[in-house]
Amino acid sequence: MTDNSLPLELKDFEDKLDRLIDKYQHVKDENSSLKIKQETLAQEKAQLLEKTTLAKTRVEAMINRLKAMELGS
Repeated sequence: MTDNSLPLELKDFEDKLDRLIDKYQHVKDENSSLKIKQETLAQEKAQLLEKTTLAKTRVEAMINRLKAMELGS
């Protein structure tokens, strides 16, 4: 290894390290974004389950009223 090649290798290493840091930051940002999206989707799912339960309850109540009307006739 000559004195001239060391600065070149050092520059190469520095460039690779910079690229690695950039990739790490990108993955970190993406992970953060995905966590937020996952939380949002979980909240939407909970709201949809609540709406589904409410709709089911209403439909069952309507069916029971129709049956009661049918029996009353």
